[in-house]
Amino acid sequence: MKLTAPRTLLLGAAMTAIALPISACARSDSGFTDEQQQHIGEIAAKYIVDHPEVLQQASQKLQQQQQDQATQQLREGALEQQDALLNDKATPSVGPQDAKVAVVEFFDYQCIYCAHTAPEIEKTMKAHPEARYVFKEFPVFGQRWPASNQAALAGLSVYKEKGPQAYIKYHNSVFGTGKNEGKLQQSDVEAIAAKSGLTSQQLNANRASAEQSLNNTMELAQKLGVMGTPTLVVMPVNGANADNVTVVPGAADSDTLSAAIKKAGG
Repeated sequence: MKLTAPRTLLLGAAMTAIALPISACARSDSGFTDEQQQHIGEIAAKYIVDHPEVLQQASQKLQQQQQDQATQQLREGALEQQDALLNDKATPSVGPQDAKVAVVEFFDYQCIYCAHTAPEIEKTMKAHPEARYVFKEFPVFGQRWPASNQAALAGLSVYKEKGPQAYIKYHNSVFGTGKNEGKLQQSDVEAIAAKSGLTSQQLNANRASAEQSLNNTMELAQKLGVMGTPTLVVMPVNGANADNVTVVPGAADSDTLSAAIKKAGG
């Protein structure tokens, strides 16, 4: 009977062969002779060639570990920065001020994944009007696409001048254009802001405070470890802990958000 090594053992040997040149495998304290270690390296190398899927599996496991670590960091950051997340008066907020649960989103109007998430949040808002929805304007693509910054600044001005309902109408209208990844233009932003009742004079008057708000959000994102958009945090307004806070570092659907709201006590 021909004996073969377990798949996990071969995978371990394969990954060792990747990490170190075969010529470097020989170690006086390894328990194997130079010839044996060379043979192990040859077996591992052949296994990789015959089973390349093990590399993909290892890569996927590493990515999952990194994502879990990032999510844990975001959760811990959300608990430490709860006041800045929920109580910044310059940040657009829609829903009851005495809500028990808050849904916070870091987003960019030119982010295609934010565009996919926007209608899901709109659906969630209809299903859970008892929650409060906090929109952190976070134009990470602003240097590449100027309309990203322009839309964020206009949104903050609409909120300040016209209130929550005008803001959410503006917010959904910008995403409703279907223009993302550089397609949104300043003329689009100006037209939607005007429909929300914002004048160019008001936009200019609010520019300095709106830019400061964007800077504050950038600093908060760094403290939390936000790596991109969208990033969502669902948490109780009071009594938040590691067990009832949900962090979604990416696009989310309404079912995921609804489950997170219920987990937070909504």
